[in-house]
Amino acid sequence: MFGDPGSLSASDLWLLPDGVEELLPPEAMRVEELRRRLLDLYHSWGYELIVPPLIEYLESLLTGAGRDLELQTFKVTDQLTGRMMGVRADMTPQASRIDARSQRDGANRICYLGSVLRTKPQNMLSSRSPIQTGCELFGVADTAADIEVISLMLETLRLTRVSPIHMDIAHVGIYQLIQKKAALSPHDSELLLNALKHKAVPEINDIATLITDPQVQEYVRALPRLAGGLDKLSEARELFSGEPDVLAALDEMLKVSEMVAARYPEVEICIDLCELRGFNYHTGLVFAAYTSGLGQAVAQGGRYDGVGREFGNARPATGFSVDLKALFRLGQTAWKQESKAVLAPNESDPGLWDMIADLRTTERVVQLMPGESKEQWKPYCDRELVKDETGSWVVNKLV
Repeated sequence: MFGDPGSLSASDLWLLPDGVEELLPPEAMRVEELRRRLLDLYHSWGYELIVPPLIEYLESLLTGAGRDLELQTFKVTDQLTGRMMGVRADMTPQASRIDARSQRDGANRICYLGSVLRTKPQNMLSSRSPIQTGCELFGVADTAADIEVISLMLETLRLTRVSPIHMDIAHVGIYQLIQKKAALSPHDSELLLNALKHKAVPEINDIATLITDPQVQEYVRALPRLAGGLDKLSEARELFSGEPDVLAALDEMLKVSEMVAARYPEVEICIDLCELRGFNYHTGLVFAAYTSGLGQAVAQGGRYDGVGREFGNARPATGFSVDLKALFRLGQTAWKQESKAVLAPNESDPGLWDMIADLRTTERVVQLMPGESKEQWKPYCDRELVKDETGSWVVNKLV
């Protein structure tokens, strides 16, 4: 049916792919206003805007990004070179490439905002074509970077008035150590990761029986219950008392959580060692923000040290990302009331044109097209340009 364009019905021509949507007035203008506000926010924190390409050669786009991102990437053949190209599904690896090429010493703060495209929605409620915005902080291994990035993520949600906010914090390093000690097959490791993401306790317990070390079995079985308030960190420290690397990760989580809690007391902060969602290039502290009525994270991020290694400059890195369209629909942002336009007649009078040009510096002016009437524009215009008794153009109320 869809192979022959001539066979398409009118309804087929209007049909968009599942998970792909368009923005129409006035929503599109309000999303654009939100975009500007967010970029101003990031600029005020010292983050510099980048505009990566929508499509890149696949090797560059997926370097260091992991299999999750590869599966989400649309692939096409470059008609000029015959090489495979990919449409970006996430802008973080692009930011990492740009940082690596900059050869900049010390902290490098980058922000971005643009469309991405994914082969499948991340869940039933998400879009395949989000407008992704986010910030990345390169070159700082200290937890001060994680604290800044999380703070800026929460400022993003505060600006858009998304409330209430619940934030989960975890550390990928803990799972990576357990995975290494478990010595499971790649297939079973994948099953374990998916079970942990969904806190599927029966499946977790079944996979744990495949682990020969009883201590590691207990680690695996304990992960789902190590979720709750900051007091869970004490329970985790007791369980992992013989694992210095895990204890160091737990200390990081505590330090970051306490600082963020002091800055944002209205945010509920929870520990969740099963918070392993997202693309699998993360290497350390990870976090995700949730709000009521939404079963998915409204914002998420984490540390991904070393992604730039393949570009010749391995750097510490942490960042977060959000979907601008989701923020718009979830938030309670106060929008400025847009005034109606001024209607101008369709005349060739040079004085009229000068008046229109002058007005457009501060007003919206719509000039009638041949065959149009004032009546058609009354829903959108409340004033009009008319000549007064002296022959000068003036603005009057539209009647």
